[in-house]
Formats: sequence, structure tokens, C-alpha cells
Amino acid sequence: MIASNIRHLRTLKKLSQESLANALGITRSRIGSYEEGRSEPAIDMLIQFSEFFKLPLDVLLRTDLTKTQDGSFLKVGENRILFPMVVDLEDDDLIEVVPIKASAGYLDGYDDPEYIDQLQKIKLPFLPTGKHRAFPIKGDSMLPLKAGSFVVGKFIEDVRDIQNGRTYVILTSSQGMVYKRVYNQIEENQGLLLVSDNKTYDPYFISIHDVLELWEFTCCINTQEYDEHELQISSIIRMFTELGIELKALEKMMR
Repeated sequence: MIASNIRHLRTLKKLSQESLANALGITRSRIGSYEEGRSEPAIDMLIQFSEFFKLPLDVLLRTDLTKTQDGSFLKVGENRILFPMVVDLEDDDLIEVVPIKASAGYLDGYDDPEYIDQLQKIKLPFLPTGKHRAFPIKGDSMLPLKAGSFVVGKFIEDVRDIQNGRTYVILTSSQGMVYKRVYNQIEENQGLLLVSDNKTYDPYFISIHDVLELWEFTCCINTQEYDEHELQISSIIRMFTELGIELKALEKMMR
């Protein structure tokens, strides 16, 4: 789909082949060969397209962008998912932050460009390429992350890309926004198994049809200081024990 995507994105930006070629430092004929499918861009060229159009590489390569009629959102199934990477005046990527007070309304506003546009934005220069968003954490099901912390997640377009045992922020139509460790059971049960790191919470299953958005953990931002007693060795051991972590295995990992 790279040929049709390049042609469509260029048209959305109202650029001629020559204008796009000049912006990328290549010849017009090279743009023409890409758009006509006579040649395929090398990886360094794909990265230039990704940076120019402010799109993650996986979206540029694997998504039919001709279904979009403007540059503000991407249609995935029945859900409208925003995909552009927001940038500042220095062309650095910005991350939208879903505030704690507004997290309950995210289910209603996740596909609304106006709602997303009014979210505050931050810049973290060390993130990998991709569309990122920061989500507030509630409760203690994913200790040692405290309630009030933020998880920065990378947007995952295809649920088949889930890596078993990794953590994700999942937006569901039935339960709203949750942060869990995810196991892919799509082939056998048409759904996902969600597991808390705090073993006092039981795992549970959700249908794949219940999933609206999926964001893979990239980093977390802790907004609260740990109390002194929480940093004592005895407290840390007790916490790991309560979470059901095998201490011998942990000791091997630390070695």
C-alpha cells in the first residue's frame, strides 16, 4: 500500500510531486516511481516519509490511508482512531496527556478530534518512533505503580501485534480504560486475558470486539514520592510476596 499511501498523503497536503521531492531532497521522477509502484522506497527513504508526514512507519506501510479524507484521523473498522504525531515548533513529537479528572470521559471522547485536541501535551525526547499518549493509573492492581502515576503508551493498530505478558492500556466499550498485563487468546477464544500484577485481583477475559484502543507500555511517570517505609528492604520483600513473585527467581534476575 506504500505507493497509494504516498500519493494520497501528498494529495491531502496539496503538494505536487516536484514540491514533495524538493522537500525530501530527491528527484521528481523518484517520487513518481514510488507512487506508480515501479520501485519501492528503501528503509532510509521510508523513515523520511514517516517523519515528513508525521506518521508511524507501521501505519504508513500497513494501513490503507486512502480511506481517510483529511489528515486528522484514521478509520480502523468501526472506530475512528486519531493517528498523527503532534509536534511543536521545533518539530519534536508531543504526547497527549489524559488527565485524571477527565479519564472517565475518555471513553466518550477518544474518537472526537476536538476532545483530543484540548488535551495537554508534553515532550519526552527518548521515546521510540510512534504515536504515544499518557494515561492516569487508578487503584493498586498494577503495583508498584501507584494510583496517580501515568503510563505512556505507544498506539498499537493491530491486536495481533500483542506480545504475551507485556502491559497495555486497553480502552474497552464495557469497562472503559484499564491497564493490565495482556495475553493473546484471539485464535482460541476470540479475546484477551487481562492479568493484574497484584495477585489479590483475579485475571479476567474480554472479547476482542470489546476493545476500542490498545496502547503498549513505553514508560511510566510517577507523580508521588515513595514513603521511607516503602523503600525499606522488608517492605519491598513483603510487597513482592504479596504480588506473588518468586523471590528466588527474582534473585537470579538481579544477578
